[in-house]
Amino acid sequence: MTQPVSLAQAVLRGFTMRCPNCGKGHLFRRFLKVVDHCEVCDEDYTPQRADDFPAYLVIVVVGHVVVPALLAVEMAYAPPAWLQLAIWLPVTLFSSLALLQPTKGAIVGLQWQTGMHDFAQSKNRRSANSTRSTESTKANTNTTSLKSHALI
Repeated sequence: MTQPVSLAQAVLRGFTMRCPNCGKGHLFRRFLKVVDHCEVCDEDYTPQRADDFPAYLVIVVVGHVVVPALLAVEMAYAPPAWLQLAIWLPVTLFSSLALLQPTKGAIVGLQWQTGMHDFAQSKNRRSANSTRSTESTKANTNTTSLKSHALI
């Protein structure tokens, strides 16, 4: 029986670049190319539509970290412009590249868990399978208890 995955767990699994469903399979086959399906649980990821949203989030986060730091250094030390550029351009570039793939994974996890786009069909299938598994477990438990009562 598969346990339902919470929103936070799905987003965290996506952020760690793992399958939001099982947490074991890889979510990316290349830097920003999402796999078609998980190699462990066979979950389909073709419906994902992360598009530009991860890049927007990365710009907001990196901008809110780099700009105040740049202004603080400018106010405290007033270094020359070439030194500011030599420091902050690489910081901005590397932090943006480092956050882009995990952020895209988190967005795919969010879309998967909430059933956005065509993930809704997959989510309905998972919940139906989960309901059937629960009912079958209850039926097996009832059958076992009836057999044990019949033996007594």
